[in-house]
Amino acid sequence: MTNRILAQACAGRARLRHWPLVIGHSLWLAALSCGAAGFSEAFTSDPLARCWRRHGDASLFHWNATNGTLDVTWDSSRPNSFFARPLGNVVTKSDDFALEFDLRLDEVIPGPNPAKPSTFQVALGLLNWRAATNTAFRRGTGHDSPHLVEFSYFPEADFIAATVSPAITSSNSQFATSFTYPLAMPVGDAFHIALRYTATNRTLVTTMTRNGLPFGPVESVTLGASFTDFRADTLSIHSYSDVGDLYGSIFARGVVDNVVVTLPPPPVLAVTIMRSNHVNLVEFTGRTNWLYQLEATADLVNWTTLPPAQTGIEGRMTFSETNAVASQRFHRIRAERP
Repeated sequence: MTNRILAQACAGRARLRHWPLVIGHSLWLAALSCGAAGFSEAFTSDPLARCWRRHGDASLFHWNATNGTLDVTWDSSRPNSFFARPLGNVVTKSDDFALEFDLRLDEVIPGPNPAKPSTFQVALGLLNWRAATNTAFRRGTGHDSPHLVEFSYFPEADFIAATVSPAITSSNSQFATSFTYPLAMPVGDAFHIALRYTATNRTLVTTMTRNGLPFGPVESVTLGASFTDFRADTLSIHSYSDVGDLYGSIFARGVVDNVVVTLPPPPVLAVTIMRSNHVNLVEFTGRTNWLYQLEATADLVNWTTLPPAQTGIEGRMTFSETNAVASQRFHRIRAERP
């Protein structure tokens, strides 16, 4: 038998990640090509030709081919809009992960809506795609925006000082955040922003530089004992609608560049597969906090779940299918965060 790699460009779903395997006359291992253990993006080529996608008002995001950057408009009068890339993984409060990026604001108008003259946020970070694209998702209410790990900046407006406010929200929209103020991000300055979450102390640390020099410091965010959990599977630059916010609005323009995402290892690694005496064996290295299931098909259309499911461990795991009589049998491992 022979082994070969089959790439799945920009694969991934909001809650599930699949690592398909084909077992028969030939053996295929299909790997997610977007994300997995992390990725970097310098926007030197059109991101939409690769793994990025837009949701909401697509006109708010423009790839600048001349400068090799992403030009972004944050306009809270528009619907929730995202320029996003799947992680190829799912991160929770039990994982270490990091995000860093360059940000320059070229125009900032807080409170452009006369009925909402206070401030609103410029934001980007990690989210859950299915939750964020749900019509019920509203960042402005403060209680309808689950599964976020993000950097937010609120420019000065009304009686509110300029504030840097990294935040994490849980699956039931609990907020863990910090407010560092007054801390203005002047128009035209080049900022580098790094967010690093450490699972052992459940803390998100944010560091910033301004034109290459230290800026801040920014207060860390620590998850309390009552904080449940989150499931983030997508990197996104967010332009949030201000629907649900009774006081604030924003219009801003700027540039995002040099994005780097660091993630834990993917949930399926080092797969070996074999067939012996009509038994198909699939062995791989798993991870804790994942639930695994073997699925099978004869036509790549109708998939059957093969019990039992297995709770993940940090080490080698094995699935087997007995009485597999089909001459060509296709299998895949379903890995899900419970």
